[in-house]
Amino acid sequence: MNLTPMLDYAQTAREFKLEVPRHFNFGRDVIDEQANRRDKPALIWCDATGQERLFNFSDISRLSSQLANLLTAQGITKGDRVLILLPRIPEWQIAMVACLKMGAIPIPCVEMLTTKDVEFRLKDSSAKAAITTPANIDKFLNAFNLQTRIVVGSATDSWISIHDSQQQSEQFECVEMAAEDPALLYYTSGSSGNPKGVLHASRGIYAWRLSAAWWQTLQESDIKWCTADTGWAKAGTGILFGPWSQGSCVLFYDGKFDAAERLRLLAHYKVTVFCAPATEFRHLVNLSQAGFDLSALRLNVSAGESVNPEIVKRWNDMTGAQLLDGYGQTETLMTVLNYPCLPVKPGSMGKPIPGSAFKILSDSGQVLNVKEVGHLAMELPNPQFMLGYWNNPQRTEENIKSVEGVNYWITGDLAYLDEEGYVFYAGRNDDIISSAGYRIGPTEVENVLIEHPAVLESAVVASPDAERGEIVKAFIVLRSGYQASEELIQTLQRHVKDLTAPYKYPRKIEFVESLPKNPSGKLMRKVLRDLEFIPSSSKV
Repeated sequence: MNLTPMLDYAQTAREFKLEVPRHFNFGRDVIDEQANRRDKPALIWCDATGQERLFNFSDISRLSSQLANLLTAQGITKGDRVLILLPRIPEWQIAMVACLKMGAIPIPCVEMLTTKDVEFRLKDSSAKAAITTPANIDKFLNAFNLQTRIVVGSATDSWISIHDSQQQSEQFECVEMAAEDPALLYYTSGSSGNPKGVLHASRGIYAWRLSAAWWQTLQESDIKWCTADTGWAKAGTGILFGPWSQGSCVLFYDGKFDAAERLRLLAHYKVTVFCAPATEFRHLVNLSQAGFDLSALRLNVSAGESVNPEIVKRWNDMTGAQLLDGYGQTETLMTVLNYPCLPVKPGSMGKPIPGSAFKILSDSGQVLNVKEVGHLAMELPNPQFMLGYWNNPQRTEENIKSVEGVNYWITGDLAYLDEEGYVFYAGRNDDIISSAGYRIGPTEVENVLIEHPAVLESAVVASPDAERGEIVKAFIVLRSGYQASEELIQTLQRHVKDLTAPYKYPRKIEFVESLPKNPSGKLMRKVLRDLEFIPSSSKV
């Protein structure tokens, strides 16, 4: 059943408790149910060349069942991991739903991953199957343990065409998924080491409808467009689980960012709810709306990085549609939000979603008072919270703290509360870089840089940027025999692009004689990061 928009935050927060069903299969209980109850448009796909494909819920139901039958015929069963490396094409949704129907655990990935990135995820997850495009097949050349390979295109000697699923039955008996059964695995960058796997339960997929109903106020009549990349957790809640749980139609566009094209698509498809990172809104507000009818647009939301209050005002003035900021993590998804029924305070992330509770804790675990900055901590248990980090229970427990008999998830973000319970972001307490919606772990970039013969040591930190919020900056100590130059900067940037996802490359490089370290020799990134965020007029 679709949830209705929230009218009174205080009352809902006081009275609401989410009742999670004992069993929930998104493919059966949302997609098949929507198709059987009131079949309607579910997906509008288009790309930069002008192609367009339209799907009803019945189409998604049928095609996902056929793919689930194909995967089953290949020996994939409940609990098996399936790596999905696809661009913004309808086969992404079909593959995700197919896996969920059969209880296989999809691993959605951004297409920009390199061979090394793919190999790590395959090995770490022990994935048994992969679904990708012909353009990405070469990234799987060393994936010897894969038992099933499916390509969205023509078959090869080792890859089955997804079109073979059309020969399969249109009926599929969805598996029973208990609320705590593992259902979805995301990989997200950490401040140290390799990306960590975030394993979510079926209850999480059920609970994520709350933000769709109360933050985005989605209903069956809406056309929702979320520009998130397919490997982001935001794509799950913003493109797939949230809108379709509410019966909304989704616009899915495969093309590079172009601000004018964004406005054209918003107007052409009469999008009613638009979700994009702050970076995109910074570009959009600099365009003229003339020639674009955005009268259908009633609400905008953004997450992943805070939207400057000035940008919020300019977009509202330009479109007449409210822009609401929100906060979430891969581990929790959207949990602190601004809502249409509440006044918005400039700079605030909003208030906790009803059913979730947060405290601000000191380093020693004490609950802090109003306006005191501390660790943003979410009370557990919480149905939106992950099962844990994949194959790493110790890492999960390290981020959970007990205070007066209550367990809290320490988010890694610093924040404070005002007198009315609004949450204000105050920065990270680790070294994660948030650039244009992407989370980038500094160690990943440092490890790639150190492979270049010119680099003796490196430290990677966030640097403020008007367009992207933050960008990657590398401080580099050169080996003897190498000289700092613009040519070497470009060489090192290409080196990083070649060995890891291109969005991680350092857009700034500064050559230094030494890096700050503590007495035990540990790199002190915070010293460098703090220097980056000091206004240039204050630097000596």
